[in-house]
Amino acid sequence: MHIPQGMAYAMLGNVPAVVGIYMAFFPVLIYFIFGTSKHNSMGTFSVACLMTGKAVIQFSDPAYFTSTGSTVNVDNSTTVEPTGYSPIEVATAVTFIVALFQLGMYFLRLGAASALLSETLVSGFTTGAAVHVLVSQVKDLLGLNLPKFKGYFANVYIITAVIENIRDVNTTAIIISIVTITISAINNDHFKPLVAKVSPFPFPMELVAVVVGTLVSKYCYLHTNYGITIVGDIPVGLPTPTAPPFELLPSLVVDGITTAIVSYTINLSMALIFAQKLDYEVDANQELLAMGLSNVFGSFFSCMPVCASLSRSLIQQVVGGVTQIASIVSCLILLVVLLWIGPFFEPLPKAVLASIIVVALKGMFLQVLDFWKFWKLSKIDALVWIGTFITVVFIGIDIGLLCGVALSLATIFVLSFRPHTCLLGQVPSTDLYLDIARYKAAKEVEGIKIFHYSGGINFATKAMFKADLIRLVGINPQKEVVYRAKLAKYLGKVDDLSDKKTDTLSNKLEKVQNKVNTQMRCLVLDFSSVSHIDPSGVSMLKSVADSFTKLDIPVYIASCKEPIYEMLTKVYPEHVAKTGFRSFPTVHDAVHYSTELFASSSNSTISTIRL
Repeated sequence: MHIPQGMAYAMLGNVPAVVGIYMAFFPVLIYFIFGTSKHNSMGTFSVACLMTGKAVIQFSDPAYFTSTGSTVNVDNSTTVEPTGYSPIEVATAVTFIVALFQLGMYFLRLGAASALLSETLVSGFTTGAAVHVLVSQVKDLLGLNLPKFKGYFANVYIITAVIENIRDVNTTAIIISIVTITISAINNDHFKPLVAKVSPFPFPMELVAVVVGTLVSKYCYLHTNYGITIVGDIPVGLPTPTAPPFELLPSLVVDGITTAIVSYTINLSMALIFAQKLDYEVDANQELLAMGLSNVFGSFFSCMPVCASLSRSLIQQVVGGVTQIASIVSCLILLVVLLWIGPFFEPLPKAVLASIIVVALKGMFLQVLDFWKFWKLSKIDALVWIGTFITVVFIGIDIGLLCGVALSLATIFVLSFRPHTCLLGQVPSTDLYLDIARYKAAKEVEGIKIFHYSGGINFATKAMFKADLIRLVGINPQKEVVYRAKLAKYLGKVDDLSDKKTDTLSNKLEKVQNKVNTQMRCLVLDFSSVSHIDPSGVSMLKSVADSFTKLDIPVYIASCKEPIYEMLTKVYPEHVAKTGFRSFPTVHDAVHYSTELFASSSNSTISTIRL
C-alpha cells in the first residue's frame, strides 16, 4: 500500500509522486529505532500532505506548475511573483519546522498537549480536510487543466473554476475515474471482507489499480492519443542529501506548527488504539522524539512530514506484524522500487491516483454522522464540530484548526462559567439529598433551603453564584429587609388611623405581606462540588451570610473541602470563629442540627406563652 498511497498522497502535497515513496523509506528507518508503537505504519497521510501542499502552493515558484497552469493569489486575479523555491524545497522546509516543533515539545515534556484537540475537534477537522482533499482531486478526476490556487477560500475558487471549465472535461479521464472508483469500492465493501475470512493478507486492490492503470496507459498511449495527464518522470535511485532552505523557515512557522500538532495527534491516537487493543504501553513524549527525529532525517531527503496511516497500520497488524521490524521489511521492498522499478510507473494516469484517494476518504466522510451523535449528546460539542468543519471547508485548514481550538477552549470556559446549581430535597427516611427538579422522590425539608453549587467560586462567577442563590431560594435579602420594615411600619399605624385611611393602609399592608417570605428559616449551602474559591468569592459569601443573618436566617455550609474551609478562615478568621460559616460534615448533619434548633426554639416559645 505504500506505493499507491505514497504516490497518490504526494499529489496532495503538490510534489512529485516519488516523494511519497521516499517518505515510506527514510523517516521509517529512524522511527524504527526511537518509536514506541509496534504497529504504526509511518509514511504519507492525507491530512498532513494536504496541509503541506498548502504551504507548497503558497511559497513555491509558479514556474514549477506551468504544466497545470499558473498559481494565482487569493483574489484570483494576479499571477504570483517568482520565488525561486521548488515545491520539494518548500516541502522539506515545512518538514524541518515540524521536526523542530515536535522536538521542542519533547524537551518541554508536552506529550499530553494533544489533549487540547478534543475528539469533537479532530472529527470536524478531519472531515473538513477530507472535503479539501476531494475538491483538490476533482480536476484530475475530470481531466481538467486548472490553475493551482493559494490562500484562503481556495475550495470556492476551485469549484468555480471547475464549473467554468466543465465543457473541457476529458471523457477518457472520467471513464478511468469511474472504473477505478467503482472496482475499488466494491472490493472494499464486499470482496475484502470475504478474503479476510480465509486469508490474513488483504487483496492489494490499490496496487493492482496502479499496475493495471500503468500498463493500459502505456500500451494504449493514453497520454498522446487522449490527452490524459500522467505521473511523468520518476527518478531512479536515492535522492542526494540536501539541506532544506533555512532562510524560508520563518515564513513557514504557522504552517509547520499546525502540521506538527495535527500529525502528532493523529499518530498518537493510532498508537494508543493499537496499544490498548494489544495490551502494551506507548510513551507520548517518546513518540514526539521519534517523530521529530524522523522528520529531521526526512527533511534532508526530499520528504514531507510523516504520519501514521490507519489503513496501513491495520494491515500491518492483521498480517501478523508484532514489531517495527515489519516496517523495515517494507523499506527493503521500497528500496527495490526506488532503485529499479520506479520508472515503470511514469505512464500512470493521475486519474487513477485521484480515484485511489477518493475511495480512501470514505471513512473520513462517514465522520459526518458524528455531528448527529454530538448533537444528541451535547449541543455545545455539536457547535464545536460544525464550526470547525465549516471554517476548514470554506476558509482554510490552518484557520479551521485555530477556530476549532478556540471553540473548544471557549466551551471549557462557558461550562466552568455556567456551573450547575439546584435546590436539594431529602429522600424520605434516608440521608440522601437530590435535585428536586430531577427526582420526584426528593422533597424539600420544611423551612430549610438547601442550595447545591458545582464549580469554582471566584471573581468571575461570584455574581452568578449570588444571582442563582437568590433565584432558587426565592428571597432577596436586601429587598426582604425593606419589605419587613414596611410591614412593621404599617402594622404599627393600623390602630391609630380612621376607617377610611385604615382601608387604604390595609391594601398596602396586604401587598407587602404577599412579598414577605416567612417560610424560610435556614439556608444550607452544599459545597460538596465546589472545586475552588478565591478571596473575592469569600467576600461575596460573607456578604450573603450577613444579609441572611439580618433576617434571622442562619447560613450553614455542608460538605466543605479542606482547601475551601482554609480559604474561608484565612480571609475572615474572626467571622468564621464568631458567627458565620458554621460548617457541617454532610448536608444531613446541617439539616438535623437545624430541625433540632427549630424544635427547641418552638418549645421555648410555648413555655414562655404558658408562663
